[in-house]
Amino acid sequence: MNFTNKDGIRVVDQVIHIVQENRDYLSQIDGEAGDGDHGINMNKGMAFARKELEKNDSNMSQGFITISKILIEKIGGSMGPLYGSFFDGLGSVSKEKEVIDAQVMSEMFQEAYENLSDLTDAKPGDKSLMDVLIPAIEAYESRKQNFKEALEAMEEAAREGLESTRMMIAKVGRASRLGERSKGHLDAGAASCCLILTAICEASLMLLEEGSR
Repeated sequence: MNFTNKDGIRVVDQVIHIVQENRDYLSQIDGEAGDGDHGINMNKGMAFARKELEKNDSNMSQGFITISKILIEKIGGSMGPLYGSFFDGLGSVSKEKEVIDAQVMSEMFQEAYENLSDLTDAKPGDKSLMDVLIPAIEAYESRKQNFKEALEAMEEAAREGLESTRMMIAKVGRASRLGERSKGHLDAGAASCCLILTAICEASLMLLEEGSR
């Protein structure tokens, strides 16, 4: 089971689409415990990335690296560098690969996680995107002998991870200033991470399905 890096540009397209489609949703969540601009900033970054990608015929790796550069250079706050490093991990590990299989995808996510770990001390239970990313990667690794099952497990774990943040007390980011008042709300970073992982999984599954016909 695999798909080509070239065809994988559709994975990047889906990531851009899902973030832009959920701009207001992300800002609404952010407004409950932060400053309400997470969706706006992420949407702006994806819009810039889409324009850049329209100039050239890119593959998946190049697409993720383009998103990374845009987020780091043009998006302020903490999420620009964090997600910039995340997407750089996805793209840099796979850029020499013509075919994306379960092992390559595993290496992509591991590098993305390590890049993030260099920038944040957040861990599961702190009410952050790590509450989605870490269990999602663990779920993927537990099933990676079968690419399709690994992607399905990751998507399910990402959704569960997001919901788990609702009753947490924020220990990192702006929301941490609220203390107990941050309880009862989803975390905006966890929400965008869930959307991004869902987009990657669903687009990858679609490519695998098309390849098996």
